Amino acid sequence: MAVKYQTMNINGSVLHFADYPGEKGTILAVHGLTGNHLQMHYYAELLKGEYRFISVDLKGRGNSGPASENTGIELHTQDILALIDTLNINQPILMGYSMGAFIMANVASKRSDVKGVILLDGAATCTDHQRQIVEPSLGRISKQYETAESYIQEIKGIYGRLGVEWTEHLANVGNYEIAKKGEHWENKSNEEEIRQDFQSFYDYKPEKIFKNVECPILLIHSTGEIGAMPALFLAESYAETLKNAKNIWKYTSNSNHYTLVFEERKDVNPVIQRFLERL
Repeated sequence: MAVKYQTMNINGSVLHFADYPGEKGTILAVHGLTGNHLQMHYYAELLKGEYRFISVDLKGRGNSGPASENTGIELHTQDILALIDTLNINQPILMGYSMGAFIMANVASKRSDVKGVILLDGAATCTDHQRQIVEPSLGRISKQYETAESYIQEIKGIYGRLGVEWTEHLANVGNYEIAKKGEHWENKSNEEEIRQDFQSFYDYKPEKIFKNVECPILLIHSTGEIGAMPALFLAESYAETLKNAKNIWKYTSNSNHYTLVFEERKDVNPVIQRFLERL
């Protein structure tokens, strides 16, 4: 059975998601700061059929509605909580990448029926270290491009500098995240709102969140250098997460923060499958 694309009204505006059918239960997946549902492509391909796999465009991205005023991790959390209720998902398994990991850990702290959480390099304590790596690439969101191809060429250069090999899938991600406005093309997201979401990482206190998560957690930590830059999250970034989580299993991957989702990870895939089998 093929993927079904759905759009639902959630908390006052639309949430768009890809819904892959499967039998063993439902995995709900959320992407990173500037991503969209296609960022979870390789994990959807791995797990669909066996599991129902729902990959969401957060508000302000892809084909979802605009981000809410005062956007941040908490408001995105409320959208995911409402989506779980609207779809009547029992015992959801949550997967989040980067910002999505912050959101999904937060969701798990507010629901007692979550079966398990997979955190793909996120839900950490943030410092200036992350700001120096993330902020320089956010300027592209406000830029205007004469053609779609000129945007694709720009992100091809950005991903190259991040150590990610260019693929047809990355081109699809790039084409999905832009739209024509008048005579030019631009990213569908709003830079100010993206920066607001990023700022909310700094209000996130893992020690408060994880003491309320009862289900098993798998944390994938990507330690690879990001081009010429160090790993986005260092070992100490996860100190509070690991200290306060009751039932957490950490796997260290040599992927970098971006190759973790933009490449098929033959090291990470069996770790995720084993974790799911144990739930």
